[in-house]
Amino acid sequence: MTKLSGAVLFTAFVSLTAFTPSAIKSVKLTKGKANTIKTVETHKKFKVATFKVDNESSKLTWAAKKATGDHNGEVKVSNGNFSVEGSALKGGSFDIDLNTITDADLTDQASNDKLVSTLKSETFFNTEKFPKASFAITSATKTSGNQYDVKGKLTIKGITNDVSFPATVTVAGKKLVANAKITVDRTKYDIKFRSKNFFENLGDKVIYDDFDINVNLNANAQ
Repeated sequence: MTKLSGAVLFTAFVSLTAFTPSAIKSVKLTKGKANTIKTVETHKKFKVATFKVDNESSKLTWAAKKATGDHNGEVKVSNGNFSVEGSALKGGSFDIDLNTITDADLTDQASNDKLVSTLKSETFFNTEKFPKASFAITSATKTSGNQYDVKGKLTIKGITNDVSFPATVTVAGKKLVANAKITVDRTKYDIKFRSKNFFENLGDKVIYDDFDINVNLNANAQ
C-alpha cells in the first residue's frame, strides 16, 4: 500500500466516524473520489392509529348568555373517532345528539322543561328535522407539547361553517383525551331568536349570539 492510498483510506475512516448511526441512512463512496461521502437523512414514520370515542364517559357541556343571566347544560356525543400518528393528532370527527340536550341551572322543573323544549323547537335547533350536529377536523397544528390549534367544519341545522380553537389532546398508550372550548355564533346557523343584530327594541329580552361548547372526549385505540 502506498503512502498516498493509505492517507486516503485513513481520511475516509475519520470522516465516517464523524457521523452518528441515527443520522446516516446510507453511505456511498463516489466512484473515483474515495474520500467523498454522501449521507441521507431519514425520519421515522409511525402508523396512523384510529381512536374511537367512548360515548358514555365523554362529556359535552354548553353555556349561553342573555341580558338577564345565563343558562348551561349538557348534550351527548353520539359518534366519533380520531386519527393519531405516533402521539400526534392528525384528524377526527364527532357527532352531537341534540335530542339529548339538558339544562343544569333551572331547578324549577316546569321552567327547565320549557327551556329544553324551546331549545329543541324550530326556534333554536329544530331537532325533529336536524337531530344531530357534527364537527370534522380539517387541520390540527401542534403548538407545544399536547397543545394544538384546531381548525374544522361545524354543521348545525344542515349549515356548515369554519371554526377554530385551541385544544389539549393527550395520547397515552391506548387512551386519548381531548379537551377544548368551541365558541359558536348561533346566527351563522340560522338561529336568530332574540338576537340584537336582527331584532330591535328587545330590551332585557336579548339573547347573545355566541354560546360555548366545552368538549371533554375520551377515546380508545382500535
